Amino acid sequence: MGNCLEDLGYAVVANLPLPMLEAFLHDPVDLTGGRDRIAVVADLRAPDFATEAVRLWRSIDRSTIAPTLVFLESSDDALVRRFSETRRPHPLGTERPVLDEVRRERALLADLRGEADVVLDTSDWSVHDIRSFVFRQFGRDTGHEPAMAITLLSFGFKHGCPPGADLQFDVRFLPNPHFVPGLRASTGLDQPVLDFLAAQPDYADLVDRLAELLGFLLPRYQQENRSYLTIAVGCTGGRHRSVAVVERLAGALASSGWSLQRVHRELEREGR
Repeated sequence: MGNCLEDLGYAVVANLPLPMLEAFLHDPVDLTGGRDRIAVVADLRAPDFATEAVRLWRSIDRSTIAPTLVFLESSDDALVRRFSETRRPHPLGTERPVLDEVRRERALLADLRGEADVVLDTSDWSVHDIRSFVFRQFGRDTGHEPAMAITLLSFGFKHGCPPGADLQFDVRFLPNPHFVPGLRASTGLDQPVLDFLAAQPDYADLVDRLAELLGFLLPRYQQENRSYLTIAVGCTGGRHRSVAVVERLAGALASSGWSLQRVHRELEREGR
């Protein structure tokens, strides 16, 4: 959860000893260099946490900060499974079976749970579910949701498909400028190639349909809290058709408000 909050621009402080945490909470903005979005992550690993956490929470000066207490819990079965999978010891020790320690921890934190503003049962949650909750609860409503980094990538199939592409489109059905006299040495960035493609009946229609499809897909990828999305467009050599389509598609998406970068893989290999 701390990593998700960092992605939203929070200053994240984890597992400070209770005396240091108490001092920190008296003036957190000053101690974080003026940051006003601060997350404190704490659990039983902090000495005396079970006995002092409620007192510490109640002692916070609400006139200077507006804290939210989020309490994470899971079922006994889920916690036992996680400790088994990670092979990490329970914070209360290894003298007794892990299920006993889980239940003792639950009892020790019962009063703190009662103070919580939000209680999350993460028994059936994946890391993606947690990320979605954090972004919904602490990002979107405050305008701090991180933007999805979109890359439009042109490439040539004869040089191999780009690894890691999320979406891939093949535009080899368009007539190839490579075989047109005078255009072989040019690229999809050059006006003669653009003029040739613009004269093809499917070119503009292709870009319009791709832009419409991406206009549908991109908001939905954004809702899934994707940090990166790579859209690859390929032709045979990666120098003419795919380059031109990426350039025109980038313009269409930018006009719809999407921020993105363009990468022409084969042209970069040639130093162009």
